[in-house]
Amino acid sequence: MELKKILIILIVILFSFQVKAELIKPNKKLDPYDVIKIQLEALKNNDSQDKGIRQTWLFAHPDNKKVTGPFDRFRIMIYGQQYKHLINHSSHKIKLITNSSNTYVYRIEILSENKKLFIYEWHVQKGSDDNCKKCWFTSAVSQPFDQGNTI
Repeated sequence: MELKKILIILIVILFSFQVKAELIKPNKKLDPYDVIKIQLEALKNNDSQDKGIRQTWLFAHPDNKKVTGPFDRFRIMIYGQQYKHLINHSSHKIKLITNSSNTYVYRIEILSENKKLFIYEWHVQKGSDDNCKKCWFTSAVSQPFDQGNTI
């Protein structure tokens, strides 16, 4: 009987890890803050298979995907000079700057892996295609403002 309980607990634990491993897809229940939080947490916890970058890609605005190209090009862009500080960063803070019915703009403070502070401006807009017009997506992320200090 005790072995049966242990097996059930192990199955539940393994199932919960599998559920957490699934990527979150855009949906109308997520608000703009949720979208940024999902992306930042994913980038903070990016793994060797770049699941964090793939999660972030899912919430890239459809119009942006036309410019950035397919996932492989997006991945290269994230590893580039402008966005590399987001990958496996230590912490982040999200502050709303302004909003309208279709656009939210946030100030994002990133404490990089090597403890340097960077500020990004992050824009979130509603979708433009029929699949998810009421969903929120990231439409722009500024170049980082290097604060030049360490914490």
